[in-house]
Formats: sequence, C-alpha cells, structure tokens
Amino acid sequence: MRDRIVIIMTMITVLVACSPKNGEKITGKTKTDPFIEQLMAKMTLDEKLGQMTLYTTDWESTGPTIRSGYQDDIRLGRCGALFNSHTVEFTTLLQKIAMEESRLKIPLLFGYDVIHGYKTMFPIPLGEAASWDLAAIENSAYIMSKEAAASGLHWTFAPMVDITREPRWGRVMEGAGEDTYLGSRIAEARVRGIQGENFAKADRLLACVKHFAAYGAPIAGRDYNSVEISERVFRETYLPPYEAAIKAGAKTVMTSFNDYNGVPASGNKYLLTDILRNEWGFNGYVVTDYTSINEMVNHGVAKNQTDAGIMAVNAGVDMDMQSAAFQEKIKAGINDGRVKMEKIDASVRRILMLKKELGLFENPYRFSDKKRETTTIMAKENLDASKDMAKKSVVLLKNSGILPLAKKPMKILVAGPLADDKNNLIGAWSASGEGRHCVSLYEGLRQHPAAGNYSFEHIKGCEIEGNDQTQFSIILEKAKTSDIIILAIGEHKDMSGEAASKSVIRIPGVQEDLLKALKSTGKPIVTVIMNGRPLILNDVHSNSDALLEAWWLGTQSGNALADIIYGDYNPSGKLPISYPRNEGQIPIYYNHKNTGRPLNPNDKYTTKYLDVPNTPFYPFGFGLSYTTFTYGVPTVAKSTFSSQEPITVSIDVRNTGNFDGEEVVQLYIRDLVASVTRPVKELRGFQKVMIKKGETKKVTFTLTKKDFEIYNQNMEKVVEPGEFHVFVGGNSDTQNKVSVTLQ
Repeated sequence: MRDRIVIIMTMITVLVACSPKNGEKITGKTKTDPFIEQLMAKMTLDEKLGQMTLYTTDWESTGPTIRSGYQDDIRLGRCGALFNSHTVEFTTLLQKIAMEESRLKIPLLFGYDVIHGYKTMFPIPLGEAASWDLAAIENSAYIMSKEAAASGLHWTFAPMVDITREPRWGRVMEGAGEDTYLGSRIAEARVRGIQGENFAKADRLLACVKHFAAYGAPIAGRDYNSVEISERVFRETYLPPYEAAIKAGAKTVMTSFNDYNGVPASGNKYLLTDILRNEWGFNGYVVTDYTSINEMVNHGVAKNQTDAGIMAVNAGVDMDMQSAAFQEKIKAGINDGRVKMEKIDASVRRILMLKKELGLFENPYRFSDKKRETTTIMAKENLDASKDMAKKSVVLLKNSGILPLAKKPMKILVAGPLADDKNNLIGAWSASGEGRHCVSLYEGLRQHPAAGNYSFEHIKGCEIEGNDQTQFSIILEKAKTSDIIILAIGEHKDMSGEAASKSVIRIPGVQEDLLKALKSTGKPIVTVIMNGRPLILNDVHSNSDALLEAWWLGTQSGNALADIIYGDYNPSGKLPISYPRNEGQIPIYYNHKNTGRPLNPNDKYTTKYLDVPNTPFYPFGFGLSYTTFTYGVPTVAKSTFSSQEPITVSIDVRNTGNFDGEEVVQLYIRDLVASVTRPVKELRGFQKVMIKKGETKKVTFTLTKKDFEIYNQNMEKVVEPGEFHVFVGGNSDTQNKVSVTLQ
C-alpha cells in the first residue's frame, strides 16, 4: 500500500510540473491538484459516491419526490451538494453540518434554479432573447448571479440553451427560441454573465448548460417526450448552442430527460463522452436532471436502478441529481467490475476541483455573507437593469398610430385580468422572486411622470381562466366614456415552464371575448399580451389598434411598459421565434428546406395547406418601431471570393420616421446549390443600431469561412464552392439581397 502511495504521489508531481498555468485547459481531461489528490486518498468509497450525489432540501420541490434525512446525509458524507437551499442563514446552517460534523469536512456545494433573476426578476429568457441585445442579456445574467451568490449559492442550473421550434412545449419560455445562430450567441452571453472570469469576488455562480441534448425537440411538444431527429438536424440545428456555451467556459452540464438515437441522455456515451469530452474538450462535471437515472428503467434500457446507475456513470455522468442511484445502488457494479474505480475517481476529482476553484476549501462560508446579502438583493442598480432589460424585450406587433399616447388630457380605461396583476409578472422559474415586489401595468401607468396628462379607471373585466362574463356590461359602460382602452390579457405564469405543455396555444378563458366586446364600442384599444410562449394572435391582432408582446417582464414590468406606452422608450424588440397562424402549422420556423415542390399558389401539387398560408402569422425576427426604417441594397466589394477570404457586406439603413429608434439589422445567407439540401435562409449576423430620425447609417457585416460551413453527405464539415444569396433586412422575410460566389 505504501509503495502504491509513493507511485501515486510521484505521478502527481510529474503531472503538476507539466500542467498548464492558471486559466489554461487540458483538453478532455481534468487538471490534477496535489491538495485534491491527498484528500481523495483519505476518502472511503461511500464518501466518494457522496460527492457524486446531489440531493434537494425540503425548501421546495422541482420534481416528483422529496428525499428525507438530507441532514444526516451531510453528516455521513453521503452527499456533496444540495439544491433548493438558499439564503445566507439556511446555507450557513447546512454548511456548518458539513464542516463541523462530517468526517472529512468537505464543503457543500449549493445550487438553485436561478433562471431569469434571483430576487430582482428579469424578463423570461425568451423575452430577453427578443431584445437581441447581447450586452444587456449578459448584464442581466450577471445581476441574477450576483444576487444569488450573495444569498449563499454557488451554482445555477442555467443557461438553458435548447433550440426549439415547438411553442406547445412549456419550456419554450426558458430558452432563446428557434434559431441556432441567435441561440448560440445568447448562450455565450449568459455563460459570461453567470460565471465571469473567476470567482475571486464571490459574486459569480457556476453555470450549468442544459439540457444536453435536444430537449427542445419533443415529439408533439409534450414535455419529457422522446426526440426523433436525424444526426444532420441534431448537429446543424440543436447542437451548436451547447458547444458555444462550453467554449464560452461553462463549467457544468446537465443531461436531458429525453433519449437521443434510442438512448436516454443520462446513459448516452455518445453525447456525454464522445461529443462533450472528446470532441469539445469539456473538463467540468456532468450532472443529471432530476431523477433521470432512475427514469432509464421506464425508458426500457435498464432493468433496475443499479443497472441504470452503472449505465450513467459509464456514459460520463459525474453527479446524480436526487435519484440516489450512485449513493445507494452503484457499489454492486464497482464490486463486480462493471464500473472501474478510475471512473469514480475522475468524477470526484472534477467535482472537488470546482469546489476548490470557488474557494470553498479556503473559506466554506465565503458566499454566505449576511451584510452583502442585505446590500445586494434588489439594489437600485439591479432594479434599473431589470427595467432596462424589460423595455428592450417588448415587441411591438401592431400600431395604427395610437402609440405612443398623445400627451393631452385623456380618460384611460385600464382593463383585463392582468392589468393590475403583480403575482404573475415574475413568470415561471422565478427562483426567490416575489410578486409583491413587482410593479403592475396599472401602477406603472399611474406613477409615471407623464401620468398627469391622463385620468384613469381600472376594471378587471374577467379572470384569466373560466367563462364568467358578468363584468362585461359594467366594463362596456365604462369604455363608452373613455378615450382609450389599455387591455392586459394573456396567460397565468404557470401555464408555461416545466410540465406545462399545451395542445392549444391561445389566450385562455373569455379574454378574447372581452377584447371583441370592447372593440364594439369603437374606442381605440392598446392590447398588452403577457405570456410565456408564442400564442395564436390572429383575432387579437385584428381587434387591437396597437399590440405589444410583453412576455413576463419581471419586477419592473409596469414601469417598463409605461415608458413604452408614453413614448419615453421606442420599442426595439424582435421575435426570436415564429408565431403560427394555428396549431396545425406547428412546427413552423423560418429556416425550412425548399423541398422538391416549393410553394406555387397556381399549382395544386406543391407544398401548401388548403386552408391557411404556409407562412407564420408573425415571422422570426419581426418587430415594429414607432419610427420606420428604409434599407438600401446590400453591397460587397466584388462578386467572387475565395473561401479563405472574409466577405464584407455593407448596407445603408435610414430612419424615415419621426422618432429616434433602434433597429436590429439582420443578415441571412442561402446556399443555392450544395451536396445536401439547405435551408431557404440562415441567420449569420445581426446588429442592434441606434439611428436618429432622418439619419442614415452604414451597417457592415463580415462573413468568414465558418459562416458557410455545412455537413456534407459524409457528415464532414466543409465549405463547398458555389453561389450564395446574402439577405439583409429587418426580419427573416426580407428579400433584399446580393449574390456572391465562393471559389
């Protein structure tokens, strides 16, 4: 035994001497550290398996079971991490158990679902994606990380980077929408915001990229359902945002509930080892989603929990969330040789290394500072950032000219079940957020400096759900004496998020009936939609004079919306996902293939519906402004390029309206002839540009070889010569293009 220790220590010395400097990585491997190796040498098998185990506390549940006795698990070294444990008081209490009552005194890691805010709530991620403002998104992620870290947390299960073309799927609200390029850039921004450069100030969290992989493509849009996509679609559409997040430095990854190519993600070696570690060089740790190891028995690929645990660890899982498969079942596989100790040690090493990087071995309580918690939570600068992000996330879908409101005496009827609602504004996955801290639309309108121009009346009119129309007659009488109606309708916050899939994605209850009744009065109506997913808005659009997509905007919702309605801020949001005309179009997305029989309205035997156009009601990238923008024709220096040359594309954009405004200028490409079928358009660049009224700005993009890469028939990434169209415009429907040829 002594000789073995000497050999091990000699190997450690050699490895340390040859290891890279701080900040460098060893591709696909875990960097070793003498302190960690010495600690591991003292650990029993049970204690090692404990480090690989994540249990929830009884604070709250995000799944089907709650494990009792987690405090005894801490004392016995049977878990190394806990989630749903936050606040300085609670995390300090639990950390003291680990540091004072366990044998090895290894600090605990505390995680929590901090998705779009900890206490100061920001817009839901889909709403933030509508801003197309990467700097604001990164800052929002930083603030939620800073607040959570001040409350004793070390780790968040974000960002969710799943691309989805499925508005029926409840978790569409948690991602960046349908586009791979936009989703990848947002994934990078959120990782940078959450993790920063290091943890020296204890104001950043470990980021966790989820759900690996293709969780956003469930059959029929039903959460937890199977996924059936080709390797080509997987690699071209769904995989890149995960890779982008890993390359941005994300230190942990969460497996998804679904299977890929017939193998559940938590037992899928192709995903967790071949791609994640060997292709991308990921050297952090992999955690499962809630009880997903046990669920492999239901999938039918494991006979029992022991076999499921063995399958998971051999595939590349390092930490088990809540199922207890590693702690209670896997030793049988170690004893009979189905699991090698090298696998266990590698996982424990990765986990301990990140605890060391967080500084927890030096000071287990460095994230649990009561004074910092008090001064950081909901600080003024956090609320200001929440309001800024909320304003940038709103999408103007229609405006007949009534917005912004004229600053003259008017009587405003503020109506709808969400007009003075606060509790729903935090949206799904709201962490420690509380509705009581939110500013409702009605409050925001009344407390704004411009409110002195107007008189207000508020009537709810109906509930979010149900068939009760008894208030209709009252509200219609009030409407007749009003000059304008601001109507807030939409979903309850729990109608989106996990386990919240819907087959009908329309505004529930009698809310649309209320809108139609108010329309009959002839009074102008500004409709504000609050929701967590794309909805069917055909009738809402036609019955509204102005229409704002307001998502769930968070703590500063009402103040942000008031700035927009009164004209202090010109809406600049663009949709990150297509809105269907009806559910029968789903899935619908802009970057579809052309097919062998593309749409021809004059030819029956081409791809189309008999009852509805092929196009979405609102296309990807769509969003109006109070001003108007006119695009010139995109230009390039020459028409033919080598694939090694950068291509500079320029375009003049002029503000032809009466307001200063921001425009998201979007660039798409199309490969006209390739060895495999290609989409009709693919986003390859965007810039959010402020242009003053009457001003013209030249916007320039640079395309490189990477922008033209495709997977050929052999699934090799190549650039093929040929002609490409380069489109530049204000949304994905643009036909404004220039042609280039790659040699």
